[in-house]
Amino acid sequence: MYSKISNLEYYLPDSVVTNEDLSKELDGFKVDKALRIGIQQRHIASAEQTSVDLAYEAGKKVLSSFDKDKVDYLIFVTETSDYRLPNSANILHERLGLRSNAGSIDIIQGCTGLPYALNFAKGLIATNTATNVLILIADAYSKIVHPKDKVLRTIFGDAGSGLIVSKSEKQHIHNFVFGTDGSGRDNLIVKRGGIKHPVDPTPEEIVYGSGNVYTENHLYMNGPGVFKFTDSVVPQLIDDTLTMNHMNREDIDMFLLHQANKSMLEHLREKSNIPSSKFYCDISDIGNTVSSSLVIAMKRCLDKGIIKPNDRVLLAGFGVGLSWAGTIIEI
Repeated sequence: MYSKISNLEYYLPDSVVTNEDLSKELDGFKVDKALRIGIQQRHIASAEQTSVDLAYEAGKKVLSSFDKDKVDYLIFVTETSDYRLPNSANILHERLGLRSNAGSIDIIQGCTGLPYALNFAKGLIATNTATNVLILIADAYSKIVHPKDKVLRTIFGDAGSGLIVSKSEKQHIHNFVFGTDGSGRDNLIVKRGGIKHPVDPTPEEIVYGSGNVYTENHLYMNGPGVFKFTDSVVPQLIDDTLTMNHMNREDIDMFLLHQANKSMLEHLREKSNIPSSKFYCDISDIGNTVSSSLVIAMKRCLDKGIIKPNDRVLLAGFGVGLSWAGTIIEI
């Protein structure tokens, strides 16, 4: 049983924070450094908005041209859930008015979330469990970044995204490659807020780098550690994904990597021997949207005519976990 992708959409919250806004708010913020990583502004969820709200808005757009009663399963990808329990997919299921005998599940995953969700949806269709799967993806990292963290407030933006995976007569979602390295978990982590280490009501502010601040209740990123990780695994991930699907670089119309930052992606492009004509990076107006970045990149490429229906697109996600995943699709 084969599967295909359609109805790609995304939603950005209304509030926009520019580099100039951050320079006025944060002492020592450098606009030129933000521009070097390709970011001029980012969209930020309001105080009342959560990841579920962002996903709901994206879901409405996806379902505006798809019969919601034909959705057999809902997959929601997020790392910033509304509650410890119940799962956020159940809440989205009700808010979107999906039928009661449609399944729902959360996937707690970040920058590799789209490949994980596509693999899960493909399996549901291959086993005749579902004919149409709605994938929604959203993260609101602004809720977990310390207000004084100049680096992370520069990088991350909030967003929701979604798409439909449906039964098809031809295979449009090809084979997957996955990787995991839990030993690197401390490179990108919120140490408190779970069962093991509850939120600290009086957290100590920790200074790192060039005057950046976080607490163990907030997101911490070891930038050099994350860069070393991506430099090590991503070129191999691209090679392995091609090998797994019996293809070479010439068979691919576009390489879409998790939209982390411009300088990192350009380094990975060169190291992976990918021609610039087959490589896309556009985060200047949204920043790193974590789990939604690949959907947004695909949608923008389609809207601009950079990729066309039936083009072969290699998707590569990598990040928190540490984890990495890749596949090849035909949209």
